[in-house]
Amino acid sequence: MSNNVFLIVYIVVIVGMMYVLFIRPQRKQQREQKNLLDSIAVGDYVVTTSGFYGVILDVSDDDVVVEFGNNKNCRISMQKSAIAQVEKPDSAK
Repeated sequence: MSNNVFLIVYIVVIVGMMYVLFIRPQRKQQREQKNLLDSIAVGDYVVTTSGFYGVILDVSDDDVVVEFGNNKNCRISMQKSAIAQVEKPDSAK
């Protein structure tokens, strides 16, 4: 009987440790990424997941139009999820 209780407590402790070490930080990171993507506005400077730097020209629910480089003709529509970093224009150097 004592062995069964010990085994159950051991399993609960292991599952709790896995939650604290793996699941909780991943959920926090997902929540931060969602907040980042929700805060995107026209004029923000962004870095895409592929490393391109650009400026947001238009924002819709799932997509954004980004202008890359100094060439004003290089405008690409992309998913919001392809944006890795956002810098607001007032904090730009």
